[in-house]
Amino acid sequence: MQLESMYQEIILDHYRRPKGRGLREPYDIEVHHVNPTCGDEITLRVRLSGNEIQDISYEGMGCSISQASASVLYELLDGKDIAHMLATGDDFRTLMQSKGDPTVAEKLEDSLEDAVAFAGVSKYPSRIKCALMSWMALKDATAQALTAHEQSSSQTTHLQSSSPTAGKENT
Repeated sequence: MQLESMYQEIILDHYRRPKGRGLREPYDIEVHHVNPTCGDEITLRVRLSGNEIQDISYEGMGCSISQASASVLYELLDGKDIAHMLATGDDFRTLMQSKGDPTVAEKLEDSLEDAVAFAGVSKYPSRIKCALMSWMALKDATAQALTAHEQSSSQTTHLQSSSPTAGKENT
């Protein structure tokens, strides 16, 4: 019971003093996700530099679980590379599917840090969506930003190769 109380304190601390909150510019993509069953909302912006998440910013409203989860996500993933973000997101989803199994939380404690505090949330199916909302928004925003970057660079390459001076040496 003492561990559960500590986890609740971590969640409340992130709710009361959120990390990374406030929409910032510049950004590559902005997404808006809503959890209609609870009324939670998040607007999340992501800025990439190559395969690195250069900035995550967000504004949201809703329950303490959804808002604290966004704060923990920011603290864990801002400045990390996309592969790390995806692996950590998979670990968080595994935690959310654990139904409160303490052995799962124990195994994921190193990779999830404060996010392991949401282990108790996984006992309540109606609250899992609250915890996952910001994580799904980040995954969505990152995928959209990568697609936009790929399209932009392929258009630039296409424009350069179709230019009348393309392939000619300066003499």
